[in-house]
Amino acid sequence: MHDGGVGRFVVVRHRVARVVMLPAVVVLVVGTVAAGRWLGAASGWFAFVVVWWPMVWVGTMSRLVQVRLPEGYHALRAFERDGRVLTIVLDRPDRLNAVDARMHAELARVFSDCNEDDDSDVIVLTGAGRAFCAGGDIEWMQSMIDRPAEFERTAREAKAIVGTLLDCEKPVIAKVNGHATGLGATIALFCDLIYAADTARIGDPHVSVGFVAGDGGAVIWPQLIGYARAKQFLLTGDLLPAVRAAEIGLINGALPAAELDAAVSALAQRLADGATKAIRWTKMSVNIGLKQLVASVLDASLAFESLSNRTADHQEAVAAFRERRPPRFSRS
Repeated sequence: MHDGGVGRFVVVRHRVARVVMLPAVVVLVVGTVAAGRWLGAASGWFAFVVVWWPMVWVGTMSRLVQVRLPEGYHALRAFERDGRVLTIVLDRPDRLNAVDARMHAELARVFSDCNEDDDSDVIVLTGAGRAFCAGGDIEWMQSMIDRPAEFERTAREAKAIVGTLLDCEKPVIAKVNGHATGLGATIALFCDLIYAADTARIGDPHVSVGFVAGDGGAVIWPQLIGYARAKQFLLTGDLLPAVRAAEIGLINGALPAAELDAAVSALAQRLADGATKAIRWTKMSVNIGLKQLVASVLDASLAFESLSNRTADHQEAVAAFRERRPPRFSRS
């Protein structure tokens, strides 16, 4: 994604262009040498300049085609297209891609924008650096404690994140390249397919910071692994190794980290090559029941999360995290 102030752009990579350019260069060099022999050295170099630079320009444009997308993306980058597969990257690697106010707002609309993108059929979501997403940024949490009214906007955006993920007709694959916790786990688990590096850990430790798991975890975890196991992990905040998460059905698979990119790419391409409308409408059919459940639960869970935002335990947990010490909960 080009961060220029004039607009935001999708970078498009065409596999064919990379194959075609090498033979084209060979032909060009041979032709230039031949022109030099037939027409003289000066004419040969003239042919080189006249033909070579247009070829370079055409080749560059064929490999990197920039397509304008809506303005305003900063925390999400690399809207990178490989054929009809569009990859979105959560881009705060220095903070393990923790979600701050800006990223939260962008996540609330990115899946809607992707759904309207005419040049893609499959979406891949992943993280920059060594994490997928470490949940909510602790400084952002403190800002909502200091200004509780901010949580009203956060709650609206949280509903939009889940809603637009479910409403996006295109298959969305979570490529969990590293740890996915809290909101990061929620977003991953609401994707249609979830594949993780076997070194990743997944969990929803909202309670560890005195917070209700209200942003969707209370909806999606029981649907994937049953209520008993969901309560075990949501009430303790324990993280699961990706391999164990795959074994119990929380995610689709855990792969060696070195194989994750290729495996997800192959799956995405298989879906992109499939019967587009049948795939999209099957997804939407499966999501009907899940959307009904979201509609019945998410407002209440977000309301409980909003209440927990005002508790002394939440403030204590946030303060303890910032001060790098264990929290001392007062049960209030």
